[in-house]
Formats: sequence, structure tokens, C-alpha cells
Amino acid sequence: MGTFIGWALDPGEREALLARFPPRYANAVADHVTLAFKPTRPKLPTETAGEIVGESDDGRGVQAMVVRIGGTTDRPDGSTYHITWSLADGRRAKESNDVIRAHGWRPLPEPVQVQLEPRLFKP
Repeated sequence: MGTFIGWALDPGEREALLARFPPRYANAVADHVTLAFKPTRPKLPTETAGEIVGESDDGRGVQAMVVRIGGTTDRPDGSTYHITWSLADGRRAKESNDVIRAHGWRPLPEPVQVQLEPRLFKP
């Protein structure tokens, strides 16, 4: 994994969220939201909260939860803010972007608040 900037989920809150939204696939990820890959001038985002507002699943091994941050689900690069939730063996987190683009996402009945910790992630 290369350098990227975004938000980490609180480990305690992560466990509660995994209990609320059980992973469909063997490998639970559910640890961060990406803002940008390989930022040229890394600047931490200022938002510290978001809302899980939807879900996408290709039925073949990629499950992602869509997140609204600062009033939008749209990332500056044109993709969608999300948390890769779970993966089947052989699948990769970066596939979540493709799954959301190809299959769209289903809204949750009501948004679920989530605390976010701004962070620069390095390999």
C-alpha cells in the first residue's frame, strides 16, 4: 500500500460498527476512509466525523460502506468516500472504488454517525 491521506476509524467504534454491520466476507477491513492517494502536499483534513449512509456489494467478495463527510459522499478525485468493509480471499481493498462505480450503492434506512481521525498513512 502506498502513501495516502484520509481518516482512521476509532478501534473501539470499529468493533461496534462491525457488530452492527456484520462483514459478509472472510476478511474484515473496516479501518479507514481515503481522501487522496500519493498526495503531493499532504495536509490533514479538518473533518473529524462522518456518517455511514449506504452500502455496496458486488456479491463476489467486495463489501464497502459509503460515507458522507462534510455533507458529501463525493471524493475530490471523482470517486466515492467509503470504508472497505470486507473482502473475500484474493480480493483487494482498492477494488471497492470499482464496485461502487459499477454497482452503485444502496442507502441505509438512516445514517450512522462515525468518528474519524485525520491521518497520513505510510507504507
